[in-house]
Amino acid sequence: MGDLVRAGRDLGFNGFNITYPCKQLVLAHLDEIAPAAAQLGAVNTVVVTGEERRLVGHNTDAAGFGRGLAEALPDADLTDVVQVGTGGAGSAVAYALLERGVQRLHLIDLDLDRAAERATAMGALFPDRTVDAATPDALPALLAAATGVVNCTPLGMHNHPGAPFDLTLLRPQHWVADVIYRPMNTPLIEAAQALGCAVMDGGHMAVAQAVESFTLMTGRPADPDRVRATFLQLIAEGR
Repeated sequence: MGDLVRAGRDLGFNGFNITYPCKQLVLAHLDEIAPAAAQLGAVNTVVVTGEERRLVGHNTDAAGFGRGLAEALPDADLTDVVQVGTGGAGSAVAYALLERGVQRLHLIDLDLDRAAERATAMGALFPDRTVDAATPDALPALLAAATGVVNCTPLGMHNHPGAPFDLTLLRPQHWVADVIYRPMNTPLIEAAQALGCAVMDGGHMAVAQAVESFTLMTGRPADPDRVRATFLQLIAEGR
């Protein structure tokens, strides 16, 4: 990982996007980490800065998911949300959900220690909210009471087919969000749509984080509508 980012820097690149499964692995190989990214324990954008070509890590996933949620699900009930997966993207999504106003957030992961660490960190940042951790065994009970559910695992991705949990646990009252964007119509999104759930596909977060990353790398604003149109065209072409 370190050799890769340093090689890119030495070739003259001004920045990189970092994706699964490297958003936490990259931390040890950077010269500096922006405070917000350090707080989240994950980096998805590296900017090469200054004459010394320092590698500076940022996180635009949190802002990207928050913006996507506001655009795609502006009326989402944020009372009780289940989030499955607490890796690099999951850390940023948990922050974004709480920042948007989620009152109770349940972090689910096969690695209970990782989920508990994130729950403790998020609880400290949002002391007026309830944030807890559990393993997938708790999903039937938690989803029965939830207003929304978010997938932050790689399950559903083109090279990780499947669903993050038993899809028969979905209910029409849930809103459902996925961070996967290849494909955008994951099994989770398709099952939710079939039930009549309000959904947010992973393309919303992908575009919104890219807009933020573009500005960090270039110092110039990007047009979100133009970026999304290009993104959808590329996805349609299978690129």
